[in-house]
Amino acid sequence: MTGTIHGVSRDRTARIPADFRLIASPSEYIPDGIYLDLSQSLGRRVHLKCEGLNLTGSVKIKAAAEMVDSAERSALLQPGGRIVESSSGSLGVALAMISADRGYDFICVTDNRCNERNLRLMRVYGADVVVIEEPDPVEGLLGARLRYVADLCAREPDVLWLNQYANDSNWLAHYKTTGPSIAKACPDAEMVFIGAGTTGTLTGCARYLKQVGHPAKIIAVDSVGSVTFGGPPGPRHIPGLGTGRRPEIVDESVIDEIIMVPEVDTIRMCRTMAGRGYLFGGSTGTVLAGMMHRISMERADMPVVAISPDLGERYLDSIYDDEWVKDRFDLGGGTAQITRRQVAVPVTDGQGGI
Repeated sequence: MTGTIHGVSRDRTARIPADFRLIASPSEYIPDGIYLDLSQSLGRRVHLKCEGLNLTGSVKIKAAAEMVDSAERSALLQPGGRIVESSSGSLGVALAMISADRGYDFICVTDNRCNERNLRLMRVYGADVVVIEEPDPVEGLLGARLRYVADLCAREPDVLWLNQYANDSNWLAHYKTTGPSIAKACPDAEMVFIGAGTTGTLTGCARYLKQVGHPAKIIAVDSVGSVTFGGPPGPRHIPGLGTGRRPEIVDESVIDEIIMVPEVDTIRMCRTMAGRGYLFGGSTGTVLAGMMHRISMERADMPVVAISPDLGERYLDSIYDDEWVKDRFDLGGGTAQITRRQVAVPVTDGQGGI
């Protein structure tokens, strides 16, 4: 293909980069090979796999696309169909975008921890967003969300609930993509740190890495107050990691260790990394806080991988806002708890540093 500019013939194809890619749908753009070398920032051999560099801003685009694709293949989802899902925010944004692109009606059932930016994004995409204010007495806000979803599906049977907590397509998305990427890019990693929300990323990656014989220990990172791994329920203010009920897809047989991180340490880590030029979301801050706690017990040159589920722009009004933090947290202390080991040391030094 050629053209003429001011009488000079130009070969337009010669100006197209070798990695040029044309996409016809926003869910097609899911870069899977971008890692940050954090050795200078953290003083450790850490490769951070960035999952927020897509058009939804989070790792949830993978699960959302796989679940919708699977529903279409099995004819559970027909053209013009209706989808409902419970989400604390990021999956809701991904499903709202995909639904807008493919012509589905989407209902997101979230709760009052969902940040305002995610709420606005979902509504801009045309989603119907239901915000639950009152928690279930036993299963908290998540239980209340799921009860609303069940009641809706009983009233309106044409609505399809994807059910990310029990849907095998959730973890299969990462078994097909995220796990193989880590195995190829970081074959010598000795530990892989993965946040636990619905546990789709965790279960899919861990199953793949164990199956292919990757040497790394799989370290699950969860928030204090989450019940996923049998801990006591407690208040949680930062959406993303943690659940008020155990997800059906969790597979502890492929997990080597579990670290529980207080949200105060999530906030410290996010703000510390922002001071070094990286604006990460709450889930990423939790993973990095747990990782730094764990690898402080190991030799400094040990290669590790951590997965960053999200970026930080949508948290500017929460974890990066001083008043929001002061209203909810005492930043005087904070200790990460590690299970399956008989050790526990502070993530922070008590002065806000790492």
